Amino acid sequence: MEWVGEWFGRARINYLHPQKSLNIKEKDGKSRTLAEICKSTVPPCYLNPLLFNGHAQTMWTAAKAHGPPLHYKRRIFEADHEEFNGSYVVDFAVTDPVLIKEHEADETLPPRTAYFSEKELDNMGSDDERPMLVILHGLSGGSHEIYLRYALAPLIESGKWEACVVISRGCANSKITTGLLYNARATWDVRQTVKWLKKTYPNRPLFGLGFSLGGCILTNYLGEEGSATPLKAAVVVGNPWALNISAKMLQKTFIGHHIYLKVLGDAMKALASRHKDELDKYTNIDTDNLLNLKYLYEFDRAYQCATWGYPTEEAYYRDASSSDSLLAVRIPFLAINALDDPIASSMALPEAEARHNPWVVLCTTSLGGHLGWFEPNGGRWHGKPISNFLNHMAFEVDLDSIDNGVNVKRTSGVPESGTNFDPMRRKMHVNLNK
Repeated sequence: MEWVGEWFGRARINYLHPQKSLNIKEKDGKSRTLAEICKSTVPPCYLNPLLFNGHAQTMWTAAKAHGPPLHYKRRIFEADHEEFNGSYVVDFAVTDPVLIKEHEADETLPPRTAYFSEKELDNMGSDDERPMLVILHGLSGGSHEIYLRYALAPLIESGKWEACVVISRGCANSKITTGLLYNARATWDVRQTVKWLKKTYPNRPLFGLGFSLGGCILTNYLGEEGSATPLKAAVVVGNPWALNISAKMLQKTFIGHHIYLKVLGDAMKALASRHKDELDKYTNIDTDNLLNLKYLYEFDRAYQCATWGYPTEEAYYRDASSSDSLLAVRIPFLAINALDDPIASSMALPEAEARHNPWVVLCTTSLGGHLGWFEPNGGRWHGKPISNFLNHMAFEVDLDSIDNGVNVKRTSGVPESGTNFDPMRRKMHVNLNK
């Protein structure tokens, strides 16, 4: 455990990892541990002292409406999973001058976004070796989110990276063709996207980045895939980890209950309202009641339980949490959380799990709120460690030399007693390959 002092907006930074962190060979022939790489790529955290706590940092996101003007083109995918069929979309970051002007984007989509043309879709694919980043956004968000663009912009503007954002079903003006939206265990769309990218761009090293609920989904995906994932490294930011703990902590305080849970509930109600026709057609949910609910946990009770078969929202939260999934991650993995995050509670941090897995480093800052990290100059600190770490992994590391844990069992227990622990054994069974 290592601490840096805190004063007037300077946040303390702490790292949690095993004593024997993953050993990684770099292109210059030297070897460094994952922990050493993370500590060298995470810069000091100097934040705006006027935004002096997690609430101020979190709420300032709503007040600060601008960010790097990234542009996207959207592709519609038909899901290949037998049970979780329907369509979903992926937004690809582009530098195409056609999309530079706001009025040339599609007005039915988020800002600076348009659909690929049929010709462009037919010509997708290449043999280039440019690193490609696969991003998962937060609850009810999309590729347009400011926190996401602050992290992605430095990579795209460098001219060295490609990137895409997997849009959770129904989000960011996407359409659904079934009664399914998404939840924290909904890993099949990112799985299909990663497989498609690997086939379409066979020489591109793939990396992952997840924010908030998207960080939970990405961690769950990596736990399910283990050493089989094509991703080379990943970063998750503001992951709520143990959803049941974060939910309880929110309900315990007035501001958590009546502001955050209401705002999050309103966001999900707005999402359901946009897709009311599909929900009425494909589910037995009482949508009139659904749209009159107030808090996020009420929405989860009425929608997630009815759609996915959980008896209570607490059962869903426990089953969809990603704390145990962290034990099964088998690629270099950097997690970043703020200890004063009022939504992803520090009480839910998987500290013991981070100390157990050599592929993992958990970095915490004492300040920052939920996906805030506002600096005095108006920038966002979290974009710096993200781009530093990913650039180092993509361009400085010998990726082929990384031990991905193929020969390492992801279970634990007492074999002589016949006991066994599988971190990915869920209570709700999902056939991922069906």
